[in-house]
Amino acid sequence: MKKESFIKTAILFVLAILMNQNLYSQGFKGLDKIPHDIAYYRVSRVTPPLVKVIYGRPQKNGQEVFGNLVAYGKLWRTGANEATEVKFYQDILFGDVNVPAGNYVLLTIPGEKEWEVILSSNTDVWGAFQYSPKSNIAKITVPSKRAESLEVFSIAFKEKTDTIQMVLAWDSTRVNIPITIKSKEEYAKL
Repeated sequence: MKKESFIKTAILFVLAILMNQNLYSQGFKGLDKIPHDIAYYRVSRVTPPLVKVIYGRPQKNGQEVFGNLVAYGKLWRTGANEATEVKFYQDILFGDVNVPAGNYVLLTIPGEKEWEVILSSNTDVWGAFQYSPKSNIAKITVPSKRAESLEVFSIAFKEKTDTIQMVLAWDSTRVNIPITIKSKEEYAKL
């Protein structure tokens, strides 16, 4: 009797696992094929971030990106899927524009030699479809440069003497966006 009960319990246990795995795998069929990433800028490894960027990372898949996949002269979400979101943890200078601490959407209008870079207060949006110039917090123009080819769109930070640069990189294009942290030294003491 105990043996029969054990066998029934074991069979039920195995069936439960198989059913759970089947349901589990079915729930992941529609996952987005474009991963998201987060880039941080910190004064040091032990300080909280000053800037955080959350963005989708599309791949070029052997295609020319700018002027082809991403049109010149047209508004781009600057990544994939949801709009790229930037959080500044304190007031900054974005190029030469004062921007208060807060959450914003980063949009761009790529050009062959320069890009328009836009910070919008209209957050939690899909792509650039809900863009309105009325929501602009800052709009600056920066040059674009050629560099080695990069398969996946990436955002990183680079320190300069008096500023940091948010670097947008994909294919053979690089765009450096100047950001000045107003009280970087005080923040480093935290």
